[in-house]
Amino acid sequence: MAARIDQLVTSGTFSLDGGTWDVDNNVWIVGDDAECVVIDPAHDGAAILKAVGERRLVAILCTHAHDDHIDAVPDVQDVTAAPTYLHPADRVLWDRTHPERSPSHELADGQRISIAGIELHVLHTPGHSPGAVCLFAPDLGTVFSGDTLFKGGPGATGRSFSDHPTIIDSITTKLLNLPAETVVRTGHGESTTIGDEAGGI
Repeated sequence: MAARIDQLVTSGTFSLDGGTWDVDNNVWIVGDDAECVVIDPAHDGAAILKAVGERRLVAILCTHAHDDHIDAVPDVQDVTAAPTYLHPADRVLWDRTHPERSPSHELADGQRISIAGIELHVLHTPGHSPGAVCLFAPDLGTVFSGDTLFKGGPGATGRSFSDHPTIIDSITTKLLNLPAETVVRTGHGESTTIGDEAGGI
């Protein structure tokens, strides 16, 4: 069974620095008919569990710890017992949303996570948040960019724990050296490619 990518769009809110905004999030499920991982379980645990179905959920992978990307972790984890992975530099954000539970494991630059016969390569890409990561799947020709890179440019850096020069450095050193045809599957909105975004950074 070949690995595939399923996309689920969920709706909720994002809160930081005293403000709250309505948002639609992309939840990505990578795997085959037997097992999968969930990337950024946002807002709707029931919908995510339905999309996972009878498959074994191997891991919950968080590209970063803004509340809109991790708020459904308890609902998914309590049913599946899947471990949650997060870069330790984002623990300060995680603890604002889930002070009562800790991530199961840390993500690190260069780490590889195996699922359904392929590997996800962890790229630490700080800037949008200190522990933001992207997950590159060379066998699938795609990178899951979280909120680091969108169609049209870099992720937002106007709020706490973010930094514009840092995100530009992350994109130029970690993402723009991926093959130009690599599909960028973002945390919000439409997908794009590395080649299409290279000219605008």
